This record gives sequence, structure tokens and C-alpha cells, in this order.
Amino acid sequence: MNAMKNWQTSLTGLITAVLLSAAPANADTLRVGMECTYAPFNYRTSDGKLEGYDVDVAKGISEIIGVDFEYVCQEWDGMIPALLANKFDLIIASMSITDKRKEQIDFSSPYRNSVGRIVGPVGKDLKLFDDKGQPVVGNFDGLRIGVERASTYFEWFSAKLPKADLVLYDSNEAMYLDLKNGRVDVIMTNPMKAHLSFLSGEGKGKYEFIGPEVNEPKFFGPGVGVGLRKGNDELRDKISAAIRKLIREGKLKEYALKIFPFQIHDDAWAEE
Repeated sequence: MNAMKNWQTSLTGLITAVLLSAAPANADTLRVGMECTYAPFNYRTSDGKLEGYDVDVAKGISEIIGVDFEYVCQEWDGMIPALLANKFDLIIASMSITDKRKEQIDFSSPYRNSVGRIVGPVGKDLKLFDDKGQPVVGNFDGLRIGVERASTYFEWFSAKLPKADLVLYDSNEAMYLDLKNGRVDVIMTNPMKAHLSFLSGEGKGKYEFIGPEVNEPKFFGPGVGVGLRKGNDELRDKISAAIRKLIREGKLKEYALKIFPFQIHDDAWAEE
């Protein structure tokens, strides 16, 4: 009898765990995971306030679907595990939609473009890419290359340049610091962020983009989307509809123009 009771208790616990892993915390409030250090997309100001493009997008979605959002700061390499462990319900953290990530979680439709670019010292003439924009493997030899841990840039290097000497970082800030101090020769990162937070500031005149923009959907996906646990199709569709509305009403462009001199989404996404 005790064995049967223990088996039933274990089964009930397993079912409850599965249901909790799929369902949001409650219908009135959803917890949103983001790095909180990834300026200009999601970061804390000096007074502790969350700001950035991702934050504006999150607020816009929240207003449209009529659900309050609470924000949880999470390091990047633990973002998906934390979502799956029910530490929050959504990821709104400039996460690119990729096939590999879609094996674990679902995504909304995209709300921002996703590309990468190499940054290095001015005047090095490294010639890391050919005329077709493909990496010249031999020219990466001897370079120490900084990339953010668990990022799509790391995935790109692993597939395209598996012998590259990579130095992994938990934040872009640490990566820029090591680039300035000569601990790495070049870095690969988001060009929008690099322009605003480094190349137009303390790195101006000393560092530059090296080679073309790397835009490969196989690695970077069709864009950046909202991540959520599988099994929440209704919520996913509501969020996607909210994003399309934000595009149609010009809100995504408005959010981008607060930071960049151009929009960072595709208007055609409004019709998908």
C-alpha cells in the first residue's frame, strides 16, 4: 500500500512540475527575463531604472495584451535554463530566433534585426573577409577573438572557424575592456550596440568595424523575438499579434529612433 501511495505521490508531483514548466505564473502578471546590462537594449540607469529598446518593446506588448510585466535580471548564458526552470515566463533580451534554440523554447514573431560584425583596432588591415563577405580562414590565425558566451556569434565561429582562438565573456562590457587592454585582438558583437556604446564614444578613432556585416539566418536567425516555454501557443500568438500592431502603429520605429538614426526592424513583419 505504501509503495502504491508513494508511486501516486511521485506521479502527481511529476505532472504538477510539467504543468508548472509550461504555464505562466498567472494570468495577471508575467515575469520577464533580461540581462539588464546590455545597453542600449536592456540596462539599468544610474538610479536603477530599466531602460532600452527591449524594455520599450516589453512595455508596448504588456499594454496591448493587458498583462503586467515584472522584470528579472539574468546572466545571458543561463537565460534559457532559467526560463525552463520557471524562474520567469518570457525572455525579452535581444535573443535571436535560431533553429537550435527553437528545439528548447518557442518564439514570437521577430521585433528586431539580428546580425553580427567584427570590431578591432584602426589601421590593422586584417582582411578577414573576401569580396563575397566570406571569412578568410587563414587570416584569423594568431588572433585572439572575444565573443559573448552562449551567443549566436559563438555559434557562428564554432561552425565557420572552429579552430579560431576564442575568448568567452559573460558581458559586452568586459569584452570591450579586454579589447582596449589588448587581451584580445578583435571582438564580434552586435553592430548597433557597438556603434552606440563604444565606437561613437571612448573607442572613436581607435577602433572600427572590420569587414562587412555578417547576416546569416542559419546562425543569427530571422531576427530577435520573445522567448517562452513550449506549450503556451495562445500567449505566443497574442505576443506576436502585439508586435505586429506595434510595427503597424509605428511604435517599433519610435523606440528605435530614441537610440539610433534608423529603424531596426523589417516592416514586412507586420503582415506575417
